[in-house]
Amino acid sequence: MNYMMMKVYCVGQLLLSVFVLVWSSSREVYGDEQDKPCDLFKGSWIVDDSYPLYDSSHCPFINPGLNCLINGRTDKLYLQYKWKPTACDISRFDGKEFLERYRGKKVMFVGDSLSSNQWQSLACMLHAALLPNANYTLTRRGPLTTLSFLEYEMSVMFVKNGFFVSLTNRTLKLDTLVGTGLWTGADVLIFNSYHWWLHSGRLRTWDDYQIGNQIFKDMDVMEAYKTALTTWANWVDSNIDPAKTRVFFQGISTVHYKGSDWNEPSVKDCREQTKPINGSDYPGIKPQGDPVVRSVLSNMKKPAFLLDISLLTQLRKDGHPSIYAGKGLDCSHWCVAGVPDTWNQLLYTLLLKS
Repeated sequence: MNYMMMKVYCVGQLLLSVFVLVWSSSREVYGDEQDKPCDLFKGSWIVDDSYPLYDSSHCPFINPGLNCLINGRTDKLYLQYKWKPTACDISRFDGKEFLERYRGKKVMFVGDSLSSNQWQSLACMLHAALLPNANYTLTRRGPLTTLSFLEYEMSVMFVKNGFFVSLTNRTLKLDTLVGTGLWTGADVLIFNSYHWWLHSGRLRTWDDYQIGNQIFKDMDVMEAYKTALTTWANWVDSNIDPAKTRVFFQGISTVHYKGSDWNEPSVKDCREQTKPINGSDYPGIKPQGDPVVRSVLSNMKKPAFLLDISLLTQLRKDGHPSIYAGKGLDCSHWCVAGVPDTWNQLLYTLLLKS
């Protein structure tokens, strides 16, 4: 390699290293006010009469349990709240711009039902941009759901994989990933794993943990969670080219099953909640998995941006399906249209402006 080629190569590697550092560690990007950076995840909810971004009755991708209006919810103010970062404004979602920018590419969500919640929201947002002539195909094969917008040759995909690691004979193998073959080739990857780790009683699908040949019966669940996330992070570091693929980790979405969590002990859960918590401070504590996620991401060599939805979901005790889930009570997932639209608006901002 001659001197000039070596010089170009070194400069290129330096720029890539700077990109990786900024993309993986910074919470600040430029919003609509281009002269100053802004923490997109610190802010509050304000009413905007131009919301919601789409009519959910025209979206064919919403699971019955998340279609709150169809299920009889009559209050509609929850649809009109917009996330307002403290230091800036964020661009309104433009579905056609998103499709054009990612023409011929694949955007993939990997995770549990909260990932599916976000996938459904983005599917509706893009579909609405093409009405009344939305030309698409929807296929389901095993854990993979693929929505393709044919005119743009662009796909939005969801892979159901709530642990990332193998669950075999009720043993979670914390050092063995599953489904990685589906992850390769995506241009944008949005991962999520947390809520399945909190399951107990009849919902808990495992009895013990395994690392190598060693079985653990009484490992702390957050220690197990961190071990599994580290296995995932090592895969990203070894297999992802940040020049070709953007990687996000969907932060921890908040549940609202106890009013005491937000200083309303007389409130049992999310039922009859019609407004967010005012301001930009949540009176309760962070989810126990939050420091685990931050620790794992901070030690990665390749960029994985935290889509930090914890605060903005903590404030939205009104956004759940509640009794409008078709059956039972749901204070964990989110109505569509609703709160997940903001997750995708932030994703849109990060992809198109960072």
